[in-house]
Amino acid sequence: MWKFLKQITKNLTVAIPVMMVAGFIYGVVADTSWIKSLIVPFTFLMVYPMMVTLKIKKVFEGGDGKAQLLTQVINFGIIPFLAFGFGIFFFPDKPYMALGLLLAGLVPTSGMTISWTGFAKGNMSAAIKMTVIGLICGSLATPFFVKALMGTAIEMSLVAVLKQIVFIVFLPMVLGYATQRFFVKKYGQSDFQKIIAPKFPFLSTLGVLGIVFVALALKAKTIAAAPEVLLNILIPLVILYGINFTLSTMVGKCFLKRGDAIALVYGSVMRNLSIALAIAINAFGPQGSDAALVIALAYIVQVQSAAWYVKFTGKIFDFSPEVA
Repeated sequence: MWKFLKQITKNLTVAIPVMMVAGFIYGVVADTSWIKSLIVPFTFLMVYPMMVTLKIKKVFEGGDGKAQLLTQVINFGIIPFLAFGFGIFFFPDKPYMALGLLLAGLVPTSGMTISWTGFAKGNMSAAIKMTVIGLICGSLATPFFVKALMGTAIEMSLVAVLKQIVFIVFLPMVLGYATQRFFVKKYGQSDFQKIIAPKFPFLSTLGVLGIVFVALALKAKTIAAAPEVLLNILIPLVILYGINFTLSTMVGKCFLKRGDAIALVYGSVMRNLSIALAIAINAFGPQGSDAALVIALAYIVQVQSAAWYVKFTGKIFDFSPEVA
């Protein structure tokens, strides 16, 4: 079973479109009224496993302060406002799709930040720190960004969204840390890192695929009536990720050494779409499915662009060896 889940995790570029198609077909031909009951269990399955492997203590290690500062400036000072502007421009009459684009630009870093930094031979320690800082700051900032930027365009209760953030992010974080300490105490740090921890991201993948299926099933009839909506969503996403990669690369090359620069790129371009998807589909009621559709398509753009960036890393940055 673990080998099968590992293969799925490695091939998200295929698995996510397959689940999108499956959800679309189901939504067209079957009753979807019951499917909302799957949202909470899939959300927990998606978020909790990633929290078990979160290395919170890394935040307190020094040595890469400039990289951390530049990353968070891009993450919270530039990209959310760019995503908001794109949302207003591309979806002037569809505020919840604009919300989806904003959410996709609001919660930075995921486990893939660390993975892709490793593949590109960047500074793994800096990437881990970016992941923890980005997740905590992004989760706390999201409700306030959404309220300030889109409070007049969508129905939103700040208190209600904050409660969802606690339920979606911080409760699983506490439970995940408790689980981590339990396994470390029982099996030791080494066995936890080598044997137990690598299995949890595979469980998270199941949650992601489940939520993607639900999101497409709920929007299937809308998409069937107007299939061009998918292209209309993909265009701003491709442009947004293209700008993000270009900006982060230029900042990294100008101000940081190679390892830190690569970590900055993946720490500012990789968004925690799992958290964004969970917020969209849990905190905004039935209309949140519009936002969830945008975020589901963002998975495809994000994974594909990250994979291609790794292939060109050697040309973008010099190959001077550094300790990752």
